[in-house]
Amino acid sequence: MAIDVRKHKKKVLDQKPGINLVPFIDILFTIMIFLVITSNFSATDVQTDASDATSDASGKPNVTDVSGDQEYYVVPVAGLHKVVVNGKDRSDAIAGSAVGVQAKVMDQGEVNIKPGLIEITTPPGVPPEVAVQRPVL
Repeated sequence: MAIDVRKHKKKVLDQKPGINLVPFIDILFTIMIFLVITSNFSATDVQTDASDATSDASGKPNVTDVSGDQEYYVVPVAGLHKVVVNGKDRSDAIAGSAVGVQAKVMDQGEVNIKPGLIEITTPPGVPPEVAVQRPVL
């Protein structure tokens, strides 16, 4: 019985290598499951009370809670070129695309920020000259 070496060699050389992706997919899913199970997806806890709920209704951030007790707060706006307080142009108070707004105005007034423009309505008793000032940067 003769062994046909040429036929066997040709058969081996004609075979194309096959890559089995099943073990790769198994390992990939195992790593994904491990990461999902060990990850923490909980949101940060924010304590709110009744006063926070009313201040959030206006859409303004309650800056006095996090910023301290400053008299003026710097409000930066990209490309700021105009500030209007109670219909009066106060663009002279702009420095470095920012303006200083009095804390009482932030808390009790109305501040509308648009691209390049800030419109402010002050609470009663606050003149436009006091409501905004040029920030020292």
